[in-house]
Amino acid sequence: MNFLNYLLENKEQIFILLKEHIELTILSVTLAILIGVPIGILVSQFQRINKPVMGVANTIQAIPSMALLGFLIPFFGIGFVPSIFMVVLYSLLPIIKNTFMSISGINPQIKEAAEGIGMTRLQILFKVQIPMALPIIMAGVRISAVTAVGLMTIAAYIGAGGLGYLVFSGIRTANNYQILAGAIPACLLALFIDFVASIIEKAVVPYGLRLNEDKSSKRERLFQKFTVIAVIAVVIFTFFNVGVKKFAEKRNSTVTIATKDFTEQEILGNILAELVENKTDLKVKRKFGLGGTQVAFGALKTGEADLYMEYTGTLYTAILNHNPISEKLSSEDVYNVVKKELGDKYNLSLDKQLKFNNTYRIGVRKDIASNYNLKTISDLEKVSSNLILSPTLEFMNRKDGFLGLKNMYTDLDFKKIVPMDDALRYKSLDLKESDVIDVFSTDGLIKTYDVKVLEDDKNYFLPYHAVLLIKNETLEKHPELLGISNELENIMTDEVMRELNYQVDDLKRKPEEVAHEFLTKYQLID
Repeated sequence: MNFLNYLLENKEQIFILLKEHIELTILSVTLAILIGVPIGILVSQFQRINKPVMGVANTIQAIPSMALLGFLIPFFGIGFVPSIFMVVLYSLLPIIKNTFMSISGINPQIKEAAEGIGMTRLQILFKVQIPMALPIIMAGVRISAVTAVGLMTIAAYIGAGGLGYLVFSGIRTANNYQILAGAIPACLLALFIDFVASIIEKAVVPYGLRLNEDKSSKRERLFQKFTVIAVIAVVIFTFFNVGVKKFAEKRNSTVTIATKDFTEQEILGNILAELVENKTDLKVKRKFGLGGTQVAFGALKTGEADLYMEYTGTLYTAILNHNPISEKLSSEDVYNVVKKELGDKYNLSLDKQLKFNNTYRIGVRKDIASNYNLKTISDLEKVSSNLILSPTLEFMNRKDGFLGLKNMYTDLDFKKIVPMDDALRYKSLDLKESDVIDVFSTDGLIKTYDVKVLEDDKNYFLPYHAVLLIKNETLEKHPELLGISNELENIMTDEVMRELNYQVDDLKRKPEEVAHEFLTKYQLID
């Protein structure tokens, strides 16, 4: 399959994500202009506030975008609100700075001349200074608009949608076509927005201030005016359309299903969504690909999501903060502790845990395993000082990840540790840039990259059975959701889940297709 075939097969999804990306960009850039230009004008008129305002804007610009987004989640939840808020903050600096500099940089003699003919301060500002400053102000707007398109790809990390979903999904599954399907439209969108902004600039900037340009023809002036009117109409429609959609979501019988950002979660999310739609009268809104446990669980707490598939070991350690090595518990023990404490602390319910156990494991390259005769993690301890570990970011910082593993296998002392994204660690192993990685026992990429999985001979890793996590508030409204996943309990074995993952990761099939095929095969839907 070539790139063109991929585009044709996925044109509907790409179009929907492009539409979401355009909406998010329009909303954020419009708000940035409405906030940034007045602040820039205010700073130019009251020089005393110049340093504090510009200092705050510069500081925000220096904060890594992912860090800022993570900071905003507890206050705004997930979805488009924190994404827009983040992009607006990053877009303010060029707009404020260009507005301030352009107005402040106008020749004082022009201002004196205006005062000499009896103009008031406000008249000078709006009839002289701002018109003269428009070329530089518009340059700041153009920079912000183009930058916003790129920044908005991060919105997919917290479920706001947009083309970033394709980029992140492509990276996770090592699918270059999917990455390009997200990156190329985003690039073209940025170029198009810059082109439209240049037309608006010509329309609003007085003719006498245009540098190195001939006088526009009547047809060109009409085209410029039409472009301005069209852009205003699109902006108004976008604000109205987003508001109507949000209102409709609240009124309709809709439940929101979330997933984390790896293949297995998307397959489980699609299975769950089809079960809900098939066995109830509810509509499902999908918020897939959220960036990690805390983001997905946070979405449940803030009401941005109603249910999602989590893992018992993750809930036991990452959410409930139990020490994973304080005592050895069976799968049933962990499930019972999690069920009780989530109900007491967070007012959440659990369906039955599924049979497959997607626990952590340690994987090594086949040549490394052969050279050092590695079969267990204890074997790895003896040679770890010669090897490079490339774990996922989450595994590196979790109590039930590397921190606890190092306490159990005390002689693990790797030559170098390079944490990275989930899918990239397999690629790093394949390119021989790393020797050891963490894997999930049901990863499809284990088969793809022929990874040797070492035995956890000290039984460190907890059981990680998938389990449906759902808000009690949602169950009160829709009691038919209770037990919706129980039919999967004994069907979803390690082998079944690993094969489903392999279908997506290696054969590049769509998660929704694989999920539907599974449900049909086992006659779980009508």
